[in-house]
Amino acid sequence: MTTEEVEAFIDRLYAATAEGDWDTVGAMVTDDLLITEAAGLPMAGEYRGKNALRDLFVQVFDTLSVAGLDRGQTVVGGDHAGSFVTMRFTGEGLAPAELFEMFRFRDGKVCEIKPYYFDPAPVLAAAAAKQAA
Repeated sequence: MTTEEVEAFIDRLYAATAEGDWDTVGAMVTDDLLITEAAGLPMAGEYRGKNALRDLFVQVFDTLSVAGLDRGQTVVGGDHAGSFVTMRFTGEGLAPAELFEMFRFRDGKVCEIKPYYFDPAPVLAAAAAKQAA
């Protein structure tokens, strides 16, 4: 895939996820998709298989009150790509979380996603705020 094709693919994957179009998401990922969320986060753990992104999405929205995601630049190299993302939360005074989501491709599909959070404190604060509500 060219850089432009990878960028467009990731755009479509984010859009399908945001719309809850899990059939489209399932067609874009491998059967053995692996998503790893870091220990210490409310959604920590490994999510596996075609439904991994849906399972993570449900976990995130059950745990956090996400107002939206703002994507910045996507960088592409070899079989990897990554997108800079800002996750905004509902609730007064909650700082956004900044992260870099790494995607690994195999045979034209995403086979791995690994988010790297700059600072987990905003995610933890958002989880605490939702739990207190």
